[in-house]
Amino acid sequence: MEMLTEYKIIEDRIFTIRGQKVMVDYDLAELYGVKTKRLNEAVKRNSDRFPADFMFKLNDNELKKLVANCDRFKKLKYSSTTPNVFTEQGVAMLSSVLNSERAIAINIEIIRTFVKLRQYALTTDTKNQEIAELQKILMLHIENTDNKFAEHETTIKQIIDVLNNLIEKPKENNPIGFK
Repeated sequence: MEMLTEYKIIEDRIFTIRGQKVMVDYDLAELYGVKTKRLNEAVKRNSDRFPADFMFKLNDNELKKLVANCDRFKKLKYSSTTPNVFTEQGVAMLSSVLNSERAIAINIEIIRTFVKLRQYALTTDTKNQEIAELQKILMLHIENTDNKFAEHETTIKQIIDVLNNLIEKPKENNPIGFK
C-alpha cells in the first residue's frame, strides 16, 4: 500500500469526540486484521494500561451521531455493546498489547498520522495569526493614507475580505469527524 494512501485511510478513521482525536475499536481491529471482539478482549486483559485519557466508551448520543455520519458503522446501531474509542496514547499502548508484525506496522502509521494532523493544526493556527497581522497592517494603511491612495482603497478592502475568508474556521455542523 502506498504511504499517501495509507495516511488517507487512517486519517479518515480519526474522529473528534469529546474534544479529542480518537479512533473507534471497530476501525482499529480492521486495520490490525483482527476481530473487534479479540481487540477488546486484549484491552480488557490489560485494562490497567488503558486509563480514561487513553480509551473510553461512547455514550448513546455519541454512538448515534457516529452511526448517522458514517455508513460503515450502521451495524453498530443495533449492537448490544458500545464501542471503545482510543486516543493517540491509547493507540500507542495497543502496540504493547497486540504483538503481531502487522499491528506494530499499523501502529507506527497511525501515530505518524496523528503527528501529521497535529502539525497541520499548528501550521494552520500560525498562518491565521500571520493573516490577521497582515489585515491590521492593511487597515492601518487605509486609515493613515491621504486621498492620493483613495483609488487603492477598494482593492485593499477586497484583499482584507479575502484574508477574512481565509481566517474563518468552517462551521462545525457535526462535532464527530475530522475535516
